[in-house]
Amino acid sequence: MRIDPSLDEAVTAFVEALAPVLESIVDRLDGSDPTSARQDVIVEAYNLCCAFIDADELATDDELWALIGAFSSRLDTQLIHATPADVRQAGLTSGARAFLTRPSTMFEILLGVDARDGTRHARTYYERAIDLGFTVASLDLQTSRTELMAIERYRGMLLDAIHRMKDGSTGPTEATRASGSKPPGRVQPGAIERDAEQPGVQGAPSEPLTPPRPLDELLAELDGLVGMDSVKEEVKLVTNLIRVQNLRRARQLPVIEQSRHLIFTGNPGTGKTTVARLLAQIYRTLGVVERGHLVETDRAGLVAGYVGQTATKVTAVFDSADGGVLLIDEAYALVRGGEQDFGREAIDTIVKLAEDRRDRLVVIAAGYPDEMASFVDANPGLRSRFPKTIFFPDYTTDELVQIFRSLCDRAHYRPDEPALAAVREWLDAQPRVKGFGNGRLVRNLFEAAVARQAGRVLTSGNPTDEELVTLTAADIPPIGEGPGTGVPAGAATP
Repeated sequence: MRIDPSLDEAVTAFVEALAPVLESIVDRLDGSDPTSARQDVIVEAYNLCCAFIDADELATDDELWALIGAFSSRLDTQLIHATPADVRQAGLTSGARAFLTRPSTMFEILLGVDARDGTRHARTYYERAIDLGFTVASLDLQTSRTELMAIERYRGMLLDAIHRMKDGSTGPTEATRASGSKPPGRVQPGAIERDAEQPGVQGAPSEPLTPPRPLDELLAELDGLVGMDSVKEEVKLVTNLIRVQNLRRARQLPVIEQSRHLIFTGNPGTGKTTVARLLAQIYRTLGVVERGHLVETDRAGLVAGYVGQTATKVTAVFDSADGGVLLIDEAYALVRGGEQDFGREAIDTIVKLAEDRRDRLVVIAAGYPDEMASFVDANPGLRSRFPKTIFFPDYTTDELVQIFRSLCDRAHYRPDEPALAAVREWLDAQPRVKGFGNGRLVRNLFEAAVARQAGRVLTSGNPTDEELVTLTAADIPPIGEGPGTGVPAGAATP
């Protein structure tokens, strides 16, 4: 029997972390037998493993051998002396993915105990359960997108439940909150989840490195960004694939090496720089890069005016990004200018350095979708080195208003409802064409509103504190005036 010890170890970690917790809960209940609690935790781990195996409906031999090895000695089932063919015939994992669609009874009980006692048992469950998910995903040489998405959805569901419990909103059921809640009955194994900044070369940080930020903290910051649901999904898939690959490397298993370099496409102000900065820190936490800083550049930072200088200039930029992420904004500009233009030399150098330093830094090329296609076609080596493209869609009006409100919050301004209505009308009137400014446009609109408000309150005599922080409809530039229109926004009238 080919047993992969990694799943057995992950199951042991799950059981040893949670069995004492459940035993202590059961021990406080009248007429309950705490000795059954450990077996309940083993069954919970079994249900989770079966669910993760069934996530892509494949149930490979490697996954099933690992399941047999981890549970044949722990559960009195037909797994004893079974083979993958036996498990498939008995349908032990078939449909098990439904277990991942809602928090289990055991998890809800732990949430209830945490709410009552201020403990962190549900968090322990979350950490150990996600570890099981990634361990299952690492059993096969190639991890499917479906598997990674299933883990991400499950991760998000558990974290959401934990956060709702902490916030005191709807969380566990009243039954599971009660101190007298009984642990779950045994579930038998069966019959056998500021792009507004302008580009410019920044050197690698010289100060001592701080510890990498926790991955959950970085992903929570990603989730906190306005909109960009499709972008967040792609970043999480990239993150989860690296986690799986790291597990396989740790066990000295073969890994399909893939380029980390990316292409970001979309209009200005759609969050490309913000996401690149977060991704740099995620890469550092996962051990892909050493420092995790972001260096931004563009054509001006890469192309020189004389023969032989461009390659040196590109190399210097790569040196500054060593150990982090290099973001090349408007990368398509490098292909403009004809055959004699030094932009082509810059592209050739980028291709070489991106390959030579693939284990030390990540390159992200960004720009408009159509133009980035011409960039990739400019050199035969670009397509293989930049295999993944993430598209950043324009923000909706609702999302842009949300960004406006967040800018107000950070600057300690309070827009009243008529002001927000005026912001919405102003944004709706802007043509959503190529080059639409998105977040940058909202930032400029906010700054224009603050300037108009300053002129208004200063002419009103002796403004109160409330007047100094309140934005009204009069402070929002009229439609047809203000940023992006070519018509300066005049002063607001009192």
